[in-house]
Formats: sequence, C-alpha cells, structure tokens
Amino acid sequence: MIRQQQTLVLSPYAALYDIVVPKDNMLRQINELVDFSFIYEELEAKYCLDNGRNAINPIRMFKYLLLKAIFELSDVDIVERSKYDMSFKYFLGMAPEDSVIDPSTLTKFRKLRLKDMNLLDMLIGQTVALAMEQNILKSNSIIVDATHTKARYNQKSPQEILQDRARKLRKAVYAMDESVKTKMPTKNMNNVLKDEIAYCQKLVTFIEKESGIPQVPKILEPLNLLKETIEDDVEQLRLAADPDARVGHKRADSAFFGYKTHLAMTEERLITAAVITTGEKNDGKQLQMLIEKSQTAGMQVKTVIGDMAYSEKDNLIYTKQNEIELVAKLNPLITQGARKKENGFLFNKDAGMYVCPAGHMAIRKARQGKKGVSNNQQDTYFFDVEICRHCPVKEGCYKAGAKSKTYSVTIKSEEHSEQMKFQETEYFKTKSKERYKIEAKNSELKHGHGYDVATSSGLLGMQLQGAMAIFAVNLKRILKLVD
Repeated sequence: MIRQQQTLVLSPYAALYDIVVPKDNMLRQINELVDFSFIYEELEAKYCLDNGRNAINPIRMFKYLLLKAIFELSDVDIVERSKYDMSFKYFLGMAPEDSVIDPSTLTKFRKLRLKDMNLLDMLIGQTVALAMEQNILKSNSIIVDATHTKARYNQKSPQEILQDRARKLRKAVYAMDESVKTKMPTKNMNNVLKDEIAYCQKLVTFIEKESGIPQVPKILEPLNLLKETIEDDVEQLRLAADPDARVGHKRADSAFFGYKTHLAMTEERLITAAVITTGEKNDGKQLQMLIEKSQTAGMQVKTVIGDMAYSEKDNLIYTKQNEIELVAKLNPLITQGARKKENGFLFNKDAGMYVCPAGHMAIRKARQGKKGVSNNQQDTYFFDVEICRHCPVKEGCYKAGAKSKTYSVTIKSEEHSEQMKFQETEYFKTKSKERYKIEAKNSELKHGHGYDVATSSGLLGMQLQGAMAIFAVNLKRILKLVD
C-alpha cells in the first residue's frame, strides 16, 4: 500500500544535517532545486492504494537509483554507504537514526515499479522544464551524436565472465594479504559452468568467513559484484549472452558488442533527447526522432549540428521541410565523387559526352534511378565495345570478354547542391565548431557515470541505466549553470 508521506523529518537529531551537510553539498543543492513529487505522481498507479503494508516511499527508492547513477556503486554498496553517509541520508529524506532498506528491494523496485514506463523521456523532460524555469536554456540549436555502451556480458562465455570476476576478487585479496594464497579454494579446471559457479560460491564463503581479510571497500566492491553475478544473474549467464545486444562499428577496423545511445544536446550542454538502440543501428536514421523529442520536451529547434552521418538525403529533405538548418558536412563521396581524377575520362561540354583516355567518345548515355527518391540518379555513358576490345590502352579499363563498357556519373540532387553551398559559408564553419561539446558529454557519461558498460542485460535495462545517468548529468549541469 502506498500513501503520500510527509517529507518533514521529525527527529531530535535532524539538526545534525545543518552541521555535517554544508549548503554547497551537491546532494543538498539537488534536493533544494528539484521537486521530486513527479515521481510519486508517475508511480502511484503501480501501487495498491488501500491494501497491504505501507510501501517504502517511491521517491526515496528513486533517489537510491539516482545515487547509484551519480556515484557508480552497486546496490549493496549504495545501501551500505547510506548507513553512515549523512549527505546520503539527508538526500533520501531520512532521519539520522533511520534504518536503511535491504539491497534486494532496489531490484524489486526496478522490475515491478519501473516496468512499462517511458522513464527516459520523462526524466529528460523534467530537467528541460527545470532549466527553462531557471531561465538557463536560451539556445535554439541542438548538437547530435551517438555514444556506444558495451554489453555487460559482452561476447564472453558464462564461464569466462565468472572467471574474470573471481580473478579480480583474488587480486584484491592478495594485495591485502598474499599469505592467503595457500588457503584459497582450489580453482575449477574444467569447462562445466555448474562447477565454475560452485567454485565462485566457495571463494565468496572463504573470503567472508574464513580468510580473516578485513571487509574494506577495496575487497567488498569486487566481492559484491561476484556475489551479485552468482545470485541474481545465473539465469542470464546460462543464456550465455545479452539477448538484445548487437555488434556495432565505431570505425572500419573497430567493433563493439552492445548498445548505442543517440543524444541531442543544447549549446548549454543540457541533453534534450535520447534514443537508445541496439549497437548496429545507423546514427543518421535517429535524427528525426531526436528533433521531435527535443521539441516535445519544450525546445524550439532551429539548428541541428552533427557529423556527416546525419547529412543523408532524407534528413536534408526533412530539415528543409521543417525550416531547420542542418550543420552537417556531406560525405566526400558526394561532394568530390568516388572516382579518382587520374582515371582519364574527360567531359566534352560541346558534345555532352565523356571521352575515354584513348580519345574515343561515348556513343550514347542513359539516366538511371528515379527522381526524388533517397538514392541519387546516375548518368551512364556507353562506349563502342568493339573499339574497346582492340584498344591499345584497354588494360585496367576494359575487362576481356565484357559485352559493354560504361562510365557512370552520379548526379547531385537539389538538396545536396544546396548543402554543398551552405557548408562553404562562414556561419556553417562557425557553428560546426560547437560539435566538440557533445564529445565531452559522452566522455562524462562514460567515465563519470559508468556508461561505458551496461549494468544489466537487455534493452529495457539499458534504457533504465540511460535514464538515470542522463538525469544525473543534466541535474549536475543545471546546478553549475545556476551558480
């Protein structure tokens, strides 16, 4: 059962917060800046209103997840720290003497209360509205890019995952006391997953009860991670992989296994929209959705800044129809063509035909492709194949036995021609220099909030992780801009 609970902390020790949690503490500032009552309103329908025991306040549960995103800790470690960290207790709306939740409650909250919620768009919308209230969101430009997140289970086997986490735990233990090596449980040497799980359970039991190693954070963090893997993720391990993760490519020679988060961010570095997809999805195809989500959140989008992945023809048409400037360079294959200048084919403007390196002119031309569709049309020039067969310079030009010899030239569409002129302007060049800001934001998400690796498996888990991480970085940015 859920009821609207008092936010006032009634405790004889409440004055401690004024002493130990200073005014410039980030968590105190977030508490004073944000009205979290929207969480109660969104989750009210997920609870029974008139039956059962009183539930833990959903706002407090949500704040636990936000703390996880800000400080990059496991469920066990975030609850453990909230026992003694007064800034955590203040942020959670607890009295100093209040007891904390059981870590497993967070798992239930994620699975039962946050299921079937569009949490990502809701939280981004809340931060955009907050920024507008504070009068710090003034630009009408968004910068777009995609960042990748590796799957938690990657492309390793279940046994390799367990071995890797057990290895990290042993390494941390040996750093504390190398003499325990001789007392450690015997490593599993076969390829049976059941035996590897059993070994990991023995290792956890030994370190907790028999080793005599102090239970300090350096030991507890890898220990809790291994325990969480054994207890919560055995079923996922048996599946051997993340069911939704896919192989994507950062460059031609570099791949990853996981997800992509497509972001739209203002010039004030506030994220206004996000689309989370599997790793193989194309960046440019998400542009229209990013623009529409930004507009739904309250942004007036007049300019979009991105790399050449976003300059595909469909996006040029869409932005033109919606009177939006697209500051994204065209692919060099369009502006310069794929053919090398030294191939020797020259255009004779008087005849309107191409002449080959041997001096023979094309005998006819034909236009291929439909006008007004995604792919550009081509003019194909046909040469006399009988002349080509006996040509002294046919090597590398004419393939023996071929029934025809053609030379094709792509016709630039009206949209491409206009974009080529636009990208030569000073305005375009100045605006393009703003794109570095989103690269810095991607780095902050990965290195400051654990966004480089998924914390759970599946696209839904990735969306929850993205929602909390983006909400955290947006709140931090708003605090900085307000100051």
